[in-house]
Amino acid sequence: MAVSLLASSATGAGLELLFGSFLDLVVEVTKKNILFQPTLKRLETTLKSLQPKIKQIDAFNLDMDRPKEIDGLKVLIIKGQKLVIKCSNTNQYNFIMKPIYTEKLLKLEEEIRRYIDIDMQVQQSVDTKETLFEVKHMSLEVRQISEQFKQLSSIGSNSGSFSRSGFTGVCSPPGLKGEPVGLEAPLNDLKKKLLEDEVPLIVLSAPGGCGKTTMALAVCQDEDILEKFQNNIFFITVSKSPSLLVIVERLFQHKGQKVPKYRNDNDLVVLLENFFRNMTSEPVLLVLDDLWSGSEYILDKLNFQIENYRILVTSRSELSSFDSTYKLQTLNKTDALTLFRQSALPQGGNFCISDEDVSKILNSCGGFPLAISVIGKSLYRKSAAEWRKRVKECSKASAIMSKSEFGILECLQSSVDALDEKVEVKECFIDLGSFPEDQRTSATTLIDMWVELHKIDEDDAMTNLHELCDRNLVDLVVMRKDSSDVDCSYNEHFAKQHDLLRDLAIRQSDSGSIEHRRRLFLDITGNRVEPKQLLIDANLLSISTDEMFTSHWSGLQLRAPKVEALVLNIRTKNYNLPEFVQTMIDLKVLIVTNYGFSTTELSNFELLSSLSSLRRIRLEKLFLPSSLLSSLQLKNLEKISLVMCKIRQAFSSIPIRISEAIPNLAEIIIDYCNDLVELPAGFCDLFLLKRVSITNCHKLRSLPEDLGKLTNMEVLRLNSCIELLELPESIGRLQKLRVLDISDCLSMTKLPETIGGLCNLKKLFMIDCSNCELPESVMNLTQLKEITGMKKLLLHGKFSSLSWKSWK
Repeated sequence: MAVSLLASSATGAGLELLFGSFLDLVVEVTKKNILFQPTLKRLETTLKSLQPKIKQIDAFNLDMDRPKEIDGLKVLIIKGQKLVIKCSNTNQYNFIMKPIYTEKLLKLEEEIRRYIDIDMQVQQSVDTKETLFEVKHMSLEVRQISEQFKQLSSIGSNSGSFSRSGFTGVCSPPGLKGEPVGLEAPLNDLKKKLLEDEVPLIVLSAPGGCGKTTMALAVCQDEDILEKFQNNIFFITVSKSPSLLVIVERLFQHKGQKVPKYRNDNDLVVLLENFFRNMTSEPVLLVLDDLWSGSEYILDKLNFQIENYRILVTSRSELSSFDSTYKLQTLNKTDALTLFRQSALPQGGNFCISDEDVSKILNSCGGFPLAISVIGKSLYRKSAAEWRKRVKECSKASAIMSKSEFGILECLQSSVDALDEKVEVKECFIDLGSFPEDQRTSATTLIDMWVELHKIDEDDAMTNLHELCDRNLVDLVVMRKDSSDVDCSYNEHFAKQHDLLRDLAIRQSDSGSIEHRRRLFLDITGNRVEPKQLLIDANLLSISTDEMFTSHWSGLQLRAPKVEALVLNIRTKNYNLPEFVQTMIDLKVLIVTNYGFSTTELSNFELLSSLSSLRRIRLEKLFLPSSLLSSLQLKNLEKISLVMCKIRQAFSSIPIRISEAIPNLAEIIIDYCNDLVELPAGFCDLFLLKRVSITNCHKLRSLPEDLGKLTNMEVLRLNSCIELLELPESIGRLQKLRVLDISDCLSMTKLPETIGGLCNLKKLFMIDCSNCELPESVMNLTQLKEITGMKKLLLHGKFSSLSWKSWK
């Protein structure tokens, strides 16, 4: 069997056929070889989960004629065949070879996952550009899985947002941060309803902060649930304003499919029912997290009469119109104490207050896990005096504590008050109310805002974010573990806040009249903009609109001369910047983020030209018009970030010199802009550029030949530009360059000889660049302290005389 397999691969068999043969081989060897059975079984499960993607890639390859891209994957499969055959021929008592081959099998599994993921990104960039946000998170989560595989020898390591089920995608359940406390009994009850009683729809209800989402995630990652539902577990957060279209789009995108044309919601319901019916015979579990009262109609539409189709809903309300409701209880005293100890004393030890005082703190928390963990974290490494002070505060809070959101907010308030000695951190916490609930916010977005609002540097801003994370007031997720914090590169860091904590942040700003608040958070539902004429004193203004908003601002006439940071959270396909932006003469930061599924076409850019104080602009998931750069006559703009934007039109026709429009630009971030083919004319005339990050731009094939003109550049990041062929020869003139990252630039086969001229280069990232040759001139890089991703060169003896401090 092995001979025929290898022969077929050598003669150019189709990818799907080759992959299927490899899977058959793994299944056969798994049954026969006890020594490697657990590892091979894991590989078998992974290959089966990837089989639909292989079919898509094979079809896509025929349409796009991409033999080069497919060859690499075929080589991996052939490599895998040889390795599995070696395992098959290894005696079951040969325990010397077991760790060696086991490590190679896990490495192979990781490489296949990563290669397929990158290829799927290319495919989706051609077919469904508007869904790049979800593709990005899928890609980053796959890299997290790679990190977990590397740590299999210590299986109990921190899981972060890694899904133990092993599958990733738009609707995959996020991972748990740790083992949940006190959920064993309710977990067994829910499992019984789903597996034995076969209840078609279960509503898991409890007040906010009680652990409903944690409970739902624990269900998704339970071994018995995984065994039954396997890869057909879908997790969708719906929140206050659920949209049937968004749910349908996410589910179709999860399976790599486009949503067919539809006329109305009834069509969407039919599409979704067929979507579930056309799946394999495996059961389906749909989890809808955080459904609010008044949204029951969504469940009516999704409650299909399909065998082995189950829905689990979490809600603050009991949703009495549905029969099966499971009320999640607060933690009992024993579990509450366990969670508090884990939060306040993660490294063990004894409390510095009496058991009676500990009980007073726990009584104020009412058994709510969120309150317990937040207060516990706020006391970590604090003095006995601070503990006693908190006991007094909690004693007052417990008098009004009840099983209601108001009571929980009062309890959590004491943890916010504990930030009074760190006023700046507290101010940053309150600023988080600017962003929508249940959404991840890039750390770089927060940094841009905090640097200008609070007059701090980027390292201080990130330190504040870590402080909030340490106190459990926000969750910080690092999507790519090998990303570096050096040089303020936080593109892979994301913050997410519990909706109750967001409510708490907003509550800090709600006192006083609207006109005199320091922060103003406006939430516009539907297309209703109440007629108002306001002169506001706020220095932070956040405006959130939903899918129904039609960009008519005539009813809202604001004068906002003191606003320094403007945050626009949008969801519509077309959006006009409001006319009152022109009144923001002190505006320093503009953040426009599209949280909808389709790319938003943004208009009225010319309004920004009068804002001479504007220093930072971040645009996410937008279609940028050709007039963008010509309208941005911003002499003081220092940083611009374009994330998941369609930018070709804006970059292709520039009537003026870019260096005249934004002469003081020091940093540019272009991430997942998948229609970027080349940089705009005159890009290399931006002589003050210090940091350039062009990442995940899959169609970028070359950089300007005169890149060497950017002599002030210190950081150049090009990772995951998979079509980038080479670096220009002029790169050797960048004598201030300290960091160069070309990780995952799969098409790059060599670095130019002039690379040796980078006399100040300290870090070189070349993860998964094993095919990229280093020239002899790298011997001249005397300042290079770390090279990441090229360890094989050292192992093979090449450049073994180099004295670099760190090979990774």
